[in-house]
Amino acid sequence: MGERKRLSADRRKEEQKSIAFAKLTNVPTSPRKMRLVADLVRGKEVFRALGILKFNSKEAAARLEKLVRSAVANWEEKNERKAEEGELYISTIFVNPAPMLKRLRTAPQGRGYRIRKRSNHVTVVLDTINKENKTTEA
Repeated sequence: MGERKRLSADRRKEEQKSIAFAKLTNVPTSPRKMRLVADLVRGKEVFRALGILKFNSKEAAARLEKLVRSAVANWEEKNERKAEEGELYISTIFVNPAPMLKRLRTAPQGRGYRIRKRSNHVTVVLDTINKENKTTEA
């Protein structure tokens, strides 16, 4: 590898050091229901978001809470230290549709109605809060 590429790769690795992510695939919940919960925590500080998710009554909140905890654990493993209060925030969270299961439900007069069992993929990206510029505070 040449000098320029190595310097570029080192710079990119250093930038990625503060970022951690976690993915949850094939969640058997419709993407719309999951997005309602994801919108509650987008841009929030991690421990505040975990509190919101813990006391939310939706089923998707429990799955999302576990995913955020996984992303925090990934950040801690990457940086070799524990995350402190007010250090991390959810920089990106998005929900994409996953393949649908198509089933038939019996209907009157010999017909069948199609049932679409939706599922989704969720990705959470955490980043560190810069102390000098607090643009991420909500």
